[in-house]
Amino acid sequence: MSRYIELHPVNPQARLVAKVVGTLRDGGLVAYPTDSGYALACAPGNKEGLDRIRAIRQLDDKHNFTFVCANFAQAGPLAIVGNNAFRLIKRLTPGPYTFILKGTKDVPRMTLNPKKHTLGVRIPDHAITQALVAEFASPILSSTFIRPGQEEPETSGWEIEDSLGHLIDIVIEGPVTSTEPTTVIDLTQDAPELLRAGAGDHSFI
Repeated sequence: MSRYIELHPVNPQARLVAKVVGTLRDGGLVAYPTDSGYALACAPGNKEGLDRIRAIRQLDDKHNFTFVCANFAQAGPLAIVGNNAFRLIKRLTPGPYTFILKGTKDVPRMTLNPKKHTLGVRIPDHAITQALVAEFASPILSSTFIRPGQEEPETSGWEIEDSLGHLIDIVIEGPVTSTEPTTVIDLTQDAPELLRAGAGDHSFI
């Protein structure tokens, strides 16, 4: 069974945040709220964690996992970002967007799309998420928590705990800003491409 932890939505308790981050560092899997529904997270390089996320969401190996960052500086070493992409990311973050970018050689290959060598980058506008990434002191590897057969992400920690708590090490209870999944924008080419319309304004694409 998972540990069920309730975090303050504005000032997450430092002691509890440290407990969650300790679980991530020890190879655990965490369900946490963001500005666009719930997500599942593990530490980068945690192959078992990736496999557990794939199993829960029933994903294949072509899925783009997302590096959740506190700011663009954390994303810099992970992805190849052109000038146009940089300006767009700076304008839209923090916010409910996932950017698909080419990964650098510093990124573990198992976290990249096997054919395109791409990854997702997120900089959420959410106090709990920001507290977790700040305490972890580097990006965490994440995937929006959308159950198989559903189109929208999970929005309730206690419902996740009740039905899937046995598959997750920690479930964090906290509010989500939006019930829509993130808007996904491909920035691997010169012109941005809208891959999924979700939360946040995407009329400019």
